[in-house]
Amino acid sequence: MTNDQPFVDLRKYDQSWFDRGRPSWYVLLWWFVQAIAFPLTPQPLNILRCALLRLFGARIGKGVLIRPTARFTYPWKVTIGNYSWIGDNVVLYSLDQIHIGEHCVISQKSYLCTGTHDLQDPAFGLKTASITIENGAWVAADCFVGSGVQIGANAVIGARSSVFTNMPSGQVCWGSPCRPKTARIKLDPSTTP
Repeated sequence: MTNDQPFVDLRKYDQSWFDRGRPSWYVLLWWFVQAIAFPLTPQPLNILRCALLRLFGARIGKGVLIRPTARFTYPWKVTIGNYSWIGDNVVLYSLDQIHIGEHCVISQKSYLCTGTHDLQDPAFGLKTASITIENGAWVAADCFVGSGVQIGANAVIGARSSVFTNMPSGQVCWGSPCRPKTARIKLDPSTTP
């Protein structure tokens, strides 16, 4: 332990301005339903998980697959397009809006985080910004996607990458911090064996 003084005073932390989008009782009801209903639904009962999310305000397209261990902080701030997949132990920390396009894959253990804190604020103020993942993108296993990030259409984010800035469409990207590395090539189905 050092005797250096902290740059922050957490006694001054105040998020009274933050709007969760629903009253406290509703938030608690959702957390209870998610803690009990999601893990108890067998893998094939995806339709039930999608129905529960819709009931709590999520905009879920048709053919969406959501694993029982996925977690949604505030589902009313989440949009998932048609035929997208949300893998096991994915966390959608939706303090702000999360938009996932059509035919996207968010692989197991990935964390989409719309919240952070102001490093220059002695009160460690909360900051939020939306995340957008465009059509056809794949966020591979165990990735972190930070607040304010946009992942372009058909981009691939390699396993265990940390994404803090926007990633361009049609690129294979990886690393920590994540960077575009090469173009993602669309194969012609008529030429594949």
